[in-house]
Amino acid sequence: MSTFKIEGGHQLKGSIQPQGAKNEALQILCAVLLSPEKITIHNIPDIIDVNKLISLLDKLGVRIEKLAKGSYTFHANSVNLEYLESAEFREDGSGLRGSIMIVGPLLARFGKGYIPKPGGDKIGRRRLDTHFEGFIKLGAKFRYNREDHFYGVEADKLHGTYMLLDEASVTGTANIVMAAVLAEGTTTIYNAACEPYLQQLCKMLNRMGANIKGVGSNMLIIEGVDALAGTEHTMLPDMIEIGSWIGLAAMTKSELTIKNVSWDDLGQIPDVFRKLGITIERRGDDIYIPEHRNGYEIQNYIDGSILTVADAPWPGFTPDLLSIVLVIATQARGSVLVHQKMFESRLFFVDKLIDMGAKIILCDPHRATVIGHDFESSLKSTTMTSPDIRAGISLLIAALSAKGTSIIHNIEQIDRGYENIDERLRAIGAKIERVQ
Repeated sequence: MSTFKIEGGHQLKGSIQPQGAKNEALQILCAVLLSPEKITIHNIPDIIDVNKLISLLDKLGVRIEKLAKGSYTFHANSVNLEYLESAEFREDGSGLRGSIMIVGPLLARFGKGYIPKPGGDKIGRRRLDTHFEGFIKLGAKFRYNREDHFYGVEADKLHGTYMLLDEASVTGTANIVMAAVLAEGTTTIYNAACEPYLQQLCKMLNRMGANIKGVGSNMLIIEGVDALAGTEHTMLPDMIEIGSWIGLAAMTKSELTIKNVSWDDLGQIPDVFRKLGITIERRGDDIYIPEHRNGYEIQNYIDGSILTVADAPWPGFTPDLLSIVLVIATQARGSVLVHQKMFESRLFFVDKLIDMGAKIILCDPHRATVIGHDFESSLKSTTMTSPDIRAGISLLIAALSAKGTSIIHNIEQIDRGYENIDERLRAIGAKIERVQ
């Protein structure tokens, strides 16, 4: 187990390059199973969750070659389906939430897909019904072994159909799309997720020979094809990391430039941070954040009522950044209500911020009211444990802004989503040390 030792209260300065998008990588890497031809992918983040998935693909028999930092070729022309029924796979698959998305490609190409109950963040209930209901509608038979929590779907041939998803699940939509591209006939998916990373997946599949229409909308129409070819794909920068760096700049009153952010794919993110009072300038494809010497002030609604920041399916605000919003608000002028609708355990890390001196009222598992300090009193250093990826980075930002030295345990959670974060923070002036 590793720990971060952080000396807070220092201003940072410089530029930082966001990594490739974690949530896109988990989809794109699973899609390599759909074709026997070589697929080249660039801008893959070097993080625990992605590396676990690459290792799982390797054990499945995918031939993998590293070309350069972040660039790999994948050749799934001799997939080992026997691995799916091994004890090793049950252990490997259960340690990674994104492993669920190998099921759709395997089902489409080989007629069967298995997965143990996936792991991941402990942020509340994350059901898999949407995935498997979609497969069943495409004609697959579903089975579930309750004793060892093992899921399976099988089909001689998938058939296109109309389906209305019960939730706009990103991973669920991705999984069903990857199954439907090789199905016979037309599949219509209504209430589909439409976030940029899913658009990236659909564009990649279309370059491979798929026929997907409606990309970017909540209705996808997929004409099945017999086979898919190879392609080359470059992943977007990680919007969650971009939001994290915005929060870091504000909390430490630092002047930062975030490079090559793909502005057109950020959706509401810049506007939400501006509502919190943070100055964000667009310079080409970069974000420039000036030093906030006088702090930042949360906007109220036009009738004077308190601002609410809530998550919603894309193009709404992403739930992965609500933890960052909550931390930023602790030092703002004014108050904000943070409403986390999608996960009932994600706000439970606020007790650690309260221990640091933040004024937060946890109204219920989904809502927290934050009363900002306006930098009149700093957060205090403390010792804490990272419960999940997004809470972990939020606690790290809090520690970097706090007076004194803080300790964060269980930083493997942060490493699951952020590449070499301590080295990159030190490069812009942070006092952070990794202790084994």
